[in-house]
Amino acid sequence: MSRRSTPVEITTLASGLRVATERMPGARSVAAGVWVGVGARDEPDELAGVSHFLEHLLFKGTEDRSARRIAESIDRVGGDMNAFTTKEYTAYYTRLPATALSLGLEILGDVLTAPALREVDVESERQVILEELLMDEDSPEDKAHTLLYESLFPRHPLGRETAGVKETVVAVTPDDVRAFFARWYQPATMVVAVTGGLDHDTVVAVVERCFPCAAGGAPPERHPPSAKVVPLVVRRRRTEQAHLAFGFRGVRRDDPDREALDVLNHCLGGGMSSRLFDEIREQRGLAYAVYSAPSAYADAGALAVYAGTTPAHVDPVLDLIEVELKKLVAAGLTDDELAVAKGYLTGSYVLSLEDPSSRMARLGGLLATTGEVRPVAEQLARWEAVDQDAVRAVIDRVLSGPRALAAVGPLTKASLRRAS
Repeated sequence: MSRRSTPVEITTLASGLRVATERMPGARSVAAGVWVGVGARDEPDELAGVSHFLEHLLFKGTEDRSARRIAESIDRVGGDMNAFTTKEYTAYYTRLPATALSLGLEILGDVLTAPALREVDVESERQVILEELLMDEDSPEDKAHTLLYESLFPRHPLGRETAGVKETVVAVTPDDVRAFFARWYQPATMVVAVTGGLDHDTVVAVVERCFPCAAGGAPPERHPPSAKVVPLVVRRRRTEQAHLAFGFRGVRRDDPDREALDVLNHCLGGGMSSRLFDEIREQRGLAYAVYSAPSAYADAGALAVYAGTTPAHVDPVLDLIEVELKKLVAAGLTDDELAVAKGYLTGSYVLSLEDPSSRMARLGGLLATTGEVRPVAEQLARWEAVDQDAVRAVIDRVLSGPRALAAVGPLTKASLRRAS
């Protein structure tokens, strides 16, 4: 069926595959993507990282197209193609001139419905992923965030590294990858999202031709994490900086407090006018990078704070973070802070919608995770509706909860024990 009462049009094919489009008048390009509603949290422990492994493999070719032919076809029209894996979905997308939309959908349909998944490709890509894991290990900032999420969601898939670990990547077999693809890459778990210079009916017709899928598939069954967190974890390394990731459990994706947490985050460390950025970087010069960021999932969430600083400044930086958190708990936000945060969230959201790729990601992500596309006006209204009472409620709910601190650098647990 097709829904035409809004600028976004959605058609569900007989197979269960959903096709969502948004036409951008005057656009001469298109962004097209396939969003699969399965990610790192949906893997068995022994196959941690298989979603990411599969993401790498799909562009290695199909029975009809080699990896080189796929790359040349996209290059020939000046486009680009990529993919990424998250905790709860995997996305494959391309950006091309509007005149090449059929080509983009044909390639996406081919790799998403008939990938070769050859044994030789599994082995070669295994080495690429192992190198990627080593690269992440060499980034202490990334490692600090990984350790923080392991601490906030201990022994739960939300706390695992999306790419897996060396042991599971080495152990995964071609049959494991093929079985994971066969189980989850089904029409009912996939969304095709296209934005830009397009016609909805034409897109639907091309998708029907390029995604010849039999009906099937169901969303993964998920279990929420327990309330337990690990207060302190330290990875001692000989680095020039100490990398500190500090966090709380947040709110789930559809929680009524989500927009209030967005506002709180912006004031805490989400922008250049935020308290942490101004106090730690601008006023005292104790860090180059200092910020906060929320994350939200189907049944849980987190609020994380990061700072990278000279080891000798770890105590002052942690003290300043603690001071700002206590100020928020004691007095909340000023009216001006509230206004600035709401202006930033609504304004940056509107600016992002000028780009077809951002609009495509919005359509695909919302449909894959919530089953619907919230109108832009409604999302803006939700941020505008946040008042001091809503911020007070989310401060009391999140900042009073259990916390975790993860640190990477020339540090010890003893030196950080007081901050946990």
